[in-house]
Amino acid sequence: MATIRRAGFGTVFELEDSKVGIGTDAATHTLQALGNIRSEDATDIGISSLTTYQGFVDEEARFTTGQIDNQSQSGTISGEIVIDGDVTVSSATTFTSGPQHLTVTDTFTLPSGDTNSRELKPTAGSLRFNQDFATLEFYTGNNWATVNTFTEMQNSPSNRGRAIFFGGYVRPDAPYSSGRNGLIIDFFQMSTGGQSSNFGTYGSRRTNTSGCSNGIRALSASGYNGPGTIGSSNEIEYVTIASEGDVIDFGDRTQSGYGGQAVSSSTRGVFLSNREPNNDVIDYVEIGTLGNALDFGDLIANGGYKAGNLNSPTRGFVAGGSGPVGSDSNDIQMITIASKGDAIRTGSLSLITDNSTGASNSIRGLISTGELGSAAVSNKSIFFITLASEGNSQDFGDLTVQRGRCGGAASQTRAVFAGGNAYGSPNYTFHESIDSVIIATAGNAVDFGSLTYPKDQFGATSDSHGGLGGF
Repeated sequence: MATIRRAGFGTVFELEDSKVGIGTDAATHTLQALGNIRSEDATDIGISSLTTYQGFVDEEARFTTGQIDNQSQSGTISGEIVIDGDVTVSSATTFTSGPQHLTVTDTFTLPSGDTNSRELKPTAGSLRFNQDFATLEFYTGNNWATVNTFTEMQNSPSNRGRAIFFGGYVRPDAPYSSGRNGLIIDFFQMSTGGQSSNFGTYGSRRTNTSGCSNGIRALSASGYNGPGTIGSSNEIEYVTIASEGDVIDFGDRTQSGYGGQAVSSSTRGVFLSNREPNNDVIDYVEIGTLGNALDFGDLIANGGYKAGNLNSPTRGFVAGGSGPVGSDSNDIQMITIASKGDAIRTGSLSLITDNSTGASNSIRGLISTGELGSAAVSNKSIFFITLASEGNSQDFGDLTVQRGRCGGAASQTRAVFAGGNAYGSPNYTFHESIDSVIIATAGNAVDFGSLTYPKDQFGATSDSHGGLGGF
C-alpha cells in the first residue's frame, strides 16, 4: 500500500484577531485550539460528544437535538449521560441504514466533515503526495493520477523510452535455461537502440507472460512455469522500471493461465484472456497499490489468447489471437480501461492470425501478424489502426524477418518488435534481433538492436507507451 501525505496546510496554522466560521458566511466567534478544543457557544448539528481542554473529561455529557450546552456539563460523583430530545441510543447492535449493513460491537465514530472533505471521497482537483513513488497526484473525479506524466514524456523524451521484456522461451544453450523456459528479464533503450541489458530474473522460469506499466512500475502477469513447477501461473509480479532488480510479488490474478495480454493506463492494469481454464476472462489491478486482481468483464468468444495488445490513454485493444483451441481470429476487440465491462468488437485485421504482437503510442496501434492459420507459418506483415476510431486495420509495412511470438513495446514515437521465431521454416529459428519503426509514418522496419539471448513468447511493456496520460 502506498504511503500518502495529503497536500494542504502544514502542521502550523495560526490565525490572530479574526473570527472563524465553519459552514457559515457570517462568523461570530474566534476559534482557539490548545491541544484539545474549547469554545463558548459551540453549535453542533446532530449528535456530538465533547471533552474539556487540559486533559479532563466531563462526568456528565448532555446531548440535545440541536445544541450542546457547555454550562450544563458539570461533573457528578457517578457520572451521567443526559439526553434531551428525540435521540436513540443502542449498544452492541446491528442496524441498517440505506443499502449497507453496519454492525456496531464496541464504539462507532462518525467521520467529520462532508463527503467531499474526506480522504476516501476527494473532490476533483484535490492533490496529494505519494511518498512511495515521490510523485504528486491529483484526483480526476474517478481516481488518482500522476501530475505531469504525459507532459514529461512529450517535453523530455530523453527521460523516457525504456522497454522491459519479461521472461520467455530461451534458446537451450543460453544461461538460466532449462526446457527452454527463461528466467531472464531484459531492458532496452528505445531512443538509442543497441544491445539490451539484463534487468533481473524471475523466482521461477517463466514464459508466455503479459506485461503492462503505469510508467513507474512494470507488471508481469500469469505465464507458464518451468521445470519443477510445471503448469500455468496466476502470479502478478512487478519491477520498478527506472532501476534494475528481480521481480517482487504484487498479487494474484483471478485464475491461472498463460498466453494472455495486458493493457494499462497511468493508474490501472487490465489483463485479458488466458489459455486456460477460461479464455475470455478479463481482470484488473490498480498499479500503484499491491493486491489481487478483480473481475473486469469478458472478451467475446473468438480471439484474445496470444493476441496483439494496444492501448490509448482511455481504451485497451486485443487484435487477433485464438478463442477456443484451434480457432484463430482476426477480430479487434476493445474495452474502456477506466470502467468495467465486456469487450466489444470494433473491427478486424486484414489476416486471421495467432501469436501476434502489439505496440502503440496514444494515437496509433501497430500489430505484427505473428503466425498464420493451422500451418502456423510466421509472417512479416505489420498493420495499424487508429485507436480513437473504430474500423479495420490497414497495411503499415514489413518486419525485417518473420517474427512469430515476439515482444512489442513503444514510446510516443517508436515501436520495437523483439525476438520471436521463424516458425514454419526448415528449422525452428529463434531471433535475438530487435526491429524498429516510426509509428507516425508507414514503412518497413529496420534492424535496431538485439536481445541478450534469442527468445520468444514473452510479455513486454515500456515506461512511455500509449496508455500513459490517461486516467
